[in-house]
Amino acid sequence: MTNYTQSTNFATKDALTSGDPLKIVKGTEINTEFANIAIAVATKADLASPTFTGTPTLPTGTIGVTQSSLNSSTALATTAFVQAAFQILHPVGSIYINATNATNPGTLLGFGTWSAFGAGRVPVGFDSTNVLFDTAEETGGSATATLPSHTHTFTGTAHNHAGGRVSFLNSGISGGANDTTSTPGNTSSVVAGGTNSTEGASATNANYQPYITVYMWKRVS
Repeated sequence: MTNYTQSTNFATKDALTSGDPLKIVKGTEINTEFANIAIAVATKADLASPTFTGTPTLPTGTIGVTQSSLNSSTALATTAFVQAAFQILHPVGSIYINATNATNPGTLLGFGTWSAFGAGRVPVGFDSTNVLFDTAEETGGSATATLPSHTHTFTGTAHNHAGGRVSFLNSGISGGANDTTSTPGNTSSVVAGGTNSTEGASATNANYQPYITVYMWKRVS
């Protein structure tokens, strides 16, 4: 029993010759041993509802260390097991996002090497059917768009007269009245022009979707 120190060497007393007064076991010696045992027992945890002090540890190789990450039993787990299980949730390549804390996740979580990720960009889901999104960490898009200067022109028929027969009644001074008929052809006029190019002047325009800024990190090792 640890923490117990024997005060009387009873084996030595037994080895003494008969009649030697030192061979006698005294009551005070027995009381001293019981007191030592009581002190040692008081330092031990009870089997039922024990209260531990100091830094309790489990031996390497016990179930508390070697159990699987999916174990949902009441088996004890060491901090080493908990840390390993936590890392399973954040494998290399994982993205960590925090809305307000800019501290590197290696410091916050206590494991891994992390690098800042996706500065000024928003993530989009992988899509093998679209060449823009069929490769991991592929980038694209632009925060601004430039509309080049340009004009709009048009042409069209503004006015048209269809052909037809037109009769004119002429009054002669001596020969009486007579009719004159003419057959004019189709006539039309063509109008061309352009619109003002002010709205199409070269300029840089914002091209943002609705967004919210967060801190993003990628685990690299």
